[in-house]
Amino acid sequence: MIKTLDQLQYGEKGKFIAFESTDDANIELKRHLMGMGFVKGAIIELAKKAPLGDPHEYKIKGYNVCLRKNESKNIKIEVQ
Repeated sequence: MIKTLDQLQYGEKGKFIAFESTDDANIELKRHLMGMGFVKGAIIELAKKAPLGDPHEYKIKGYNVCLRKNESKNIKIEVQ
């Protein structure tokens, strides 16, 4: 099942597929995320959600990354 990263629930893991955005501001974010391990096939798991629901903390490649919902909604994953 294909979802966006912001739709990932506790206990689910997803395989990174693509970063989809046409916004020029997100191109720099895309490069930054690729450098942190957001590459095709990387396994991502939801670690925590902030009390008000934003941001979310994800585990990827042995470390944790916090992303806001507006950032994570541009990341396509395949839920395993």
